[in-house]
Amino acid sequence: MESVSDDQMLAFYRRLYPFKSIFHWLNQGHAPTRLFTHRELAFTLKGDVYLRYNSFNTTEEFKKQVCLLNPTRFEIGPVYSARPKDKKTVRPAAFKPTLRELVFDIDMTDYDEIRTCCSDAAICSRCWVFISLAVRVLDKAIRTQFGYKHLLWVYSGRRGIHLWISDKEAIELTDDERKAMVGWLTVIAGGKEMHKKVNVRQPNKPLPPSIQAALEPLAETFMDLILEDQDCFESKEGWQELLHLIPDKEIQSDLRERWTKHENSSSEKWADLRAKIKELPKVSSRRTLMSYALEDIVLQYTYPRLDAEVSKHRNHLLKAPFCIHPKTGRVCVPVDPHDIDNFDPEKVPTVGQLLNELDQAGSDEHHADWEKTSLKPYIEMLDRHAAGLMEETRLAVRSGMDMSW
Repeated sequence: MESVSDDQMLAFYRRLYPFKSIFHWLNQGHAPTRLFTHRELAFTLKGDVYLRYNSFNTTEEFKKQVCLLNPTRFEIGPVYSARPKDKKTVRPAAFKPTLRELVFDIDMTDYDEIRTCCSDAAICSRCWVFISLAVRVLDKAIRTQFGYKHLLWVYSGRRGIHLWISDKEAIELTDDERKAMVGWLTVIAGGKEMHKKVNVRQPNKPLPPSIQAALEPLAETFMDLILEDQDCFESKEGWQELLHLIPDKEIQSDLRERWTKHENSSSEKWADLRAKIKELPKVSSRRTLMSYALEDIVLQYTYPRLDAEVSKHRNHLLKAPFCIHPKTGRVCVPVDPHDIDNFDPEKVPTVGQLLNELDQAGSDEHHADWEKTSLKPYIEMLDRHAAGLMEETRLAVRSGMDMSW
């Protein structure tokens, strides 16, 4: 882990942080609009000092304040009905969140009860597969089921990933509409004391079509990730948890007796379970119930685990892309969902590495400082994303659509 000094942080903000790219992304245009000028930005300073309700008219003003405060990080909030910096001078009734990107947060710690390679804050390329799987499933579900196009995935800098959706329809969602959407996408629910966390099907009925569509690729990954790599059912604690998810008491009892006597791998235990189901009459309620249970087990161990509270309310704040994670020194960089399987969180550039690259690059007036470092492909990714949003805004204005927000 790399500790970050105040001088390093300030040098990063002055020379490398992509303020203009962030502005274009949030503002969805070149000239400042309410999407930026009425936007809350919250700063965390050293000693856990938290400054809320900051807002700025221009990129230059934004950068100047960040360099003055030198925060350990800053967060992006909603667009308010009045400028956040004027909060104290406007009537409370006239100050409310009106617009906000639809955001999602997936954190590795929500997988602690099933991953076997790491726990708590630790993360490795093996358990990152849970996150990459979540990205693939959610990205496809959101694009196909809701029709959203402007999805920006951002690595959190340590053990998770954030999603920002900037489509006009998504930004304008009310809190109730956000709750409904999160409810639709939530498959894994219930606290740590609950064994069965998948409750998305009607009693004795097939899965909803949207979840059934995700099941096939998840079932393939289940074999490699859960049975082989993580070997989730090898330990006594692991296979006992699996037994809790089997609704047929006779099968549950038979397997408990077998697995208590014989030590075997997760793959072998899964084969035992499938063999038991095959022994049941083909057309029977027991067999149907057990087939559904198998599907639910696959979902419980592989389906994305969402922090629902992050997504439900417009006034929620979320760490800005390209901030530095104070514990790891890594930059919170955008991630390509189509290449997520090749993303390695341990290879993300750190602030120390980037400043060293700048020193070695020397002076070159033809290129911005970030272009001389390994930050370049990530900023270009954000710029492409912002360009898509700005082009959509330009076409909408040209066609006479009201884009005054």
